[in-house]
Amino acid sequence: MHAPHRFPPPLHRPQRAPRGRRARRCRVRHRHRRVRHPAGPGEIDGRGLLALSGIVNTHAHVDKSWIGHSWQSYGGEGGTDGRIRHERARRDELGIPGLDITRRVLAEFVRFGTTALRTHVDVDLGLGLRGIEIVRQAVDEYDGAILAEIVAFPQDGVLRRPGVLELLRAAVEAGAQHIGGLDPASIDRDPVGQLDAIFALAADTGAGIDIHLHDPAELGAFQFDLILDRTEALGLSGKVNIAHGFAVAQVDAVRRRDLLQRMGDLDVTMTTVAPLRLPQLPLHELDAAGVRFGFGTDGIRDLWSPYGTGDTLGIAWQYARASSLVRDEDLRRVIELATTGGAPFAGIAGHGLNPGDRADLVLLDAENEMDALVRTPPRDLVVGGGRVLYER
Repeated sequence: MHAPHRFPPPLHRPQRAPRGRRARRCRVRHRHRRVRHPAGPGEIDGRGLLALSGIVNTHAHVDKSWIGHSWQSYGGEGGTDGRIRHERARRDELGIPGLDITRRVLAEFVRFGTTALRTHVDVDLGLGLRGIEIVRQAVDEYDGAILAEIVAFPQDGVLRRPGVLELLRAAVEAGAQHIGGLDPASIDRDPVGQLDAIFALAADTGAGIDIHLHDPAELGAFQFDLILDRTEALGLSGKVNIAHGFAVAQVDAVRRRDLLQRMGDLDVTMTTVAPLRLPQLPLHELDAAGVRFGFGTDGIRDLWSPYGTGDTLGIAWQYARASSLVRDEDLRRVIELATTGGAPFAGIAGHGLNPGDRADLVLLDAENEMDALVRTPPRDLVVGGGRVLYER
């Protein structure tokens, strides 16, 4: 580097995001190669490090963390409904959602190389649209250096809480790009009703749909069918995502083949956080059917779980390891999913290391993409929108 830059300190104490800290433009001359060349004016010396495209977190919850607070012991009941009740009971006490917390979460993402994301933000009768306003403010402080799309997420259900549908409409009118949903069968206990309502709202407003679907096996697969039926009937191909979708990996091979083929035909996408306790989404079968998918971190030290670091590359490692992926072509494919393949989930076109692409990149000390995945080394330099956001 020619002159010192100011970068955010590690995010274990409050700080403001790096608004206005503009760095020199960085030119990347080789894709996924170790590069060494003298830095000229307006350039950054890559120091022989490996360059990857900026990492894309396709399933985040930046509004829900307790990071920055003292340790919070796990409490409350298990299961989706139990965690919802526990979170509602304690979130005001912890100031969730809060601007400082959201800043910390975003800074942790950046430290691990994330330059774009799709985040779910809770919308309910207690919060209104406050969470969306906070997340938008925290993202705006980066002044375009990181990109984020927002899903208005009805964490506490849709139909069982009268007034939530109206809030979801208001969220879209206020700029949320997607409408969320949650386990239509097990949370609202009315899968047809919840999905009819969400899809009608999306068709009316032009918003996308990004629905959490944890329900397992055939119960989950039945809801896949309902989602696909409505996607086709309303002409929403390319605008629907199913998050988690554990059922795909739990039904028999023929049922899975038919589901995936229909998803590919309708361009219904998936996102996964690669949970270790469950079978992973099948990489080769999704690719063969043309089903696009991406990786996300889910929550980070929130009232659902104390785990989570904000490292999407770490989630990609977890997915590859749990899926027993060992061949170079598969490891490269996983890296692609974590970077360029995830770009459409954040509304980005031209996300790579080619001339004319948005200048989002990560430098790290690795031999190649496969080595970067299996070792997940520290990120040495993170550039978003042509600005240095983090340097180790």
